[in-house]
Amino acid sequence: MSDSERTSDDSTGAVLVTGGTGFLGLHACQHFRDRGWDVTAFDRKPFEESDDTDGIDFVRGDVRSEESVADALEESGATAVVHAAAALPLWDDDRIRETTIDGTRNVLWAAKDGGVERVCYISSTAVYGTHDTHPITEESPLEGVGPYGEAKIQAEKVCEDFRRMGMCVPVLRPKTFIGPQRLGVFQVLFDWIEDGANVPLVGWGDNRYQLLHVHDLVTAIELMLTEDEEAVNETFNVGTDEFGTMKEDFQAPIDYAGTGKRTIGTPAVLTVTVLRALEKLNLSPLYPWVYETAHEDSYVSVEKLKGLGWEPEYSNEEALVETYKWYLENYESDQAADETGLDHRVAWDQGALVAAKKVSQRI
Repeated sequence: MSDSERTSDDSTGAVLVTGGTGFLGLHACQHFRDRGWDVTAFDRKPFEESDDTDGIDFVRGDVRSEESVADALEESGATAVVHAAAALPLWDDDRIRETTIDGTRNVLWAAKDGGVERVCYISSTAVYGTHDTHPITEESPLEGVGPYGEAKIQAEKVCEDFRRMGMCVPVLRPKTFIGPQRLGVFQVLFDWIEDGANVPLVGWGDNRYQLLHVHDLVTAIELMLTEDEEAVNETFNVGTDEFGTMKEDFQAPIDYAGTGKRTIGTPAVLTVTVLRALEKLNLSPLYPWVYETAHEDSYVSVEKLKGLGWEPEYSNEEALVETYKWYLENYESDQAADETGLDHRVAWDQGALVAAKKVSQRI
């Protein structure tokens, strides 16, 4: 993209993106750069060499250090912060709390002391846990699953504290988001599809499970930083508004691959029991938030956010197919570098699932 294409009348200042080299952080940095903002990524590790980072500054640091965040804010001259730094559910409990709760408090204190105008916090729909009634709204009870969901709830309470101090702290609760550069658990899915295997589901696949394209998330983030403070200083769900059942939506990338394979339903109780055992033996990369909820309905209302003029561009099927196309065009397997649960931008060691894939290829 040329410099002229990256300039926009919508430029409103400078933004610091915490977790800026991660999956969401990279997309947020690129989006704001292309919209004409001065962008600085703040993270513990630098960008990948292949990342398009022209016009994006980088400051190495850790949200667990308030001094580190304050130095980055001063260096960047940020007028706004996108707080996207996050723990992953497979991290140990202490690290999840330190990154999610303490890190959020550090970012907000540093921003307040530095005179930053607003901070958009990226939470998660994991704060809701599982509900019998859908769609889930922003007023639904919070019943976070495990240390990850519980920590997100506590981090949101920290945001509320700073709102009471007079700061503008919009909170977004996105559904699972995908798009180019997304690997992690979705690399497992795409590997099975590419290798011509049927894709087993947890449960029979009749449940509705809402996803989100990362592009639609970053446009929501932009809205939080540019709309009137009174309108956005609240909490908003984010997800696609076009989705079907699990077996319908996850069939879309399989059909795109043209393998003739399909999604296959399984007894949820049996599958969850097996996956629990494999996880305890460190033989599966799937964590409880994935396999314990994958057979349940899980979708939220996005009417509150749409009331501000936001509209998602991608359906579940479109988001899955585009992410799979990016995978085919860009991913090269490096089994020696595969990790488990550390990052959404790396492939995960499949463990015992490799053997299961071989069986599924023959069905």
